[in-house]
Amino acid sequence: MIKKWLPQFWEDLRTSADAGLLGVARFVGLLYGPIDRNLRIDEAWRKALRYRLAEHVGWRHALGGITYLLLMVLVVTGVLLAFYYRPSVDEAYPSIQHIVSEVSFGWLIRDLHLWCANLIVIVALAHMARVFFEAAYKPPREMNWIVGLALLGVALAFGATGYLLPWDQWAYWTVTEVLDAVALIPLFGGLLADAIKGDVIASGATLSRFFALHVIVLPWITLALVSYHFTLIRRRGLAPPMTVDDGGRKWWLSGVGVGEQPHGGRPFFPNHLLRSFGVAVLTLAVALTLAVLFPRPVGEPANPYVLPNELVSTWAPVDVSLALIRFTGIWGLALFSLLGVGLILLPVFDRRPERGLRQRPVAVALGTVFFVGFLAAWLAGRQIRSVPPSERPQPEVVGEQAEQLQELPLPDLGPTPPVPNPEDSGRRR
Repeated sequence: MIKKWLPQFWEDLRTSADAGLLGVARFVGLLYGPIDRNLRIDEAWRKALRYRLAEHVGWRHALGGITYLLLMVLVVTGVLLAFYYRPSVDEAYPSIQHIVSEVSFGWLIRDLHLWCANLIVIVALAHMARVFFEAAYKPPREMNWIVGLALLGVALAFGATGYLLPWDQWAYWTVTEVLDAVALIPLFGGLLADAIKGDVIASGATLSRFFALHVIVLPWITLALVSYHFTLIRRRGLAPPMTVDDGGRKWWLSGVGVGEQPHGGRPFFPNHLLRSFGVAVLTLAVALTLAVLFPRPVGEPANPYVLPNELVSTWAPVDVSLALIRFTGIWGLALFSLLGVGLILLPVFDRRPERGLRQRPVAVALGTVFFVGFLAAWLAGRQIRSVPPSERPQPEVVGEQAEQLQELPLPDLGPTPPVPNPEDSGRRR
């Protein structure tokens, strides 16, 4: 009876299921080509697997997929951390201690989340550099470029809003210094800093706003931008090689031009799909290795009236921001930000069909300054370990309540688990 029922059930399921369900597999990269919704779901699957990519598609095109994979890991680990994290001044720090010390594999989930936040910025910049120097941002793919840079901005916003959530001294004073620098930007800096802080100093209001942005607002923006970015990539196709003239020519989704043999190019299955799986496994292995070997230490609980002895940065863009603020001042930070905005608008001005590096010297120079400047600022920011004394809020700025708060002890956070020692953690593992 069961032997007859199961085949019939499977046949009915394949017949009744809409092939549009394969859009989920297409969204996560298991399929690439168009889905024929006129076919049964199993036939549409086999047809999509026979899709072929252009010959020039190689390992360098995997950077976008790595970025997307890291985003998915960040979502999963972030949801797991949200089960235990409590976004309040009194409970944020103890909840982090609880995650690290008492939750099973909590330390691993947290450090994996941290390292993926670093890796996604590095890989996204590498992906941006490939697209930039290959001039893949030129028409008809200028919107792909703009949406991609918007996604990079959202990734930076994710890291910035998540940086304060541990509510330790390092996070608190780093965010305070950056917000104070933002407040000095002419025209809109003060309004932006006040809107982010929600108070005269970084406080519980700031923590609540950062948490709301981190777990509610930014995820919805990311979903919309990622969906649109994938739609544009499949509609416009991959950019052809730099040696091929793309002017006025229609390209298929794979990058194979009209009139070329449909059997040309590289098969998506198994060639490109296996390559994607290999890259995914290697990426996860690197992230897990970094999380195990280099766990993020935890500082003392945040105290607005006591400067820490040192700052320990845990996110690459923080190093860049601190280096620009300390060594170039607010104008250096503003000019570097304007340079990034200029790269977003590059397709508006650089519309000539030439794609060679020598044929667009101004654009190449601007891009080189940006990428080299980011690397130099990152290396310089890694050396910063102190907080300027001027960062300490003064009573006359905070108001009369600040003088009273300085005399009060910190809120009773209850028994705080000891800060885990990385060497002890290594021995336990």
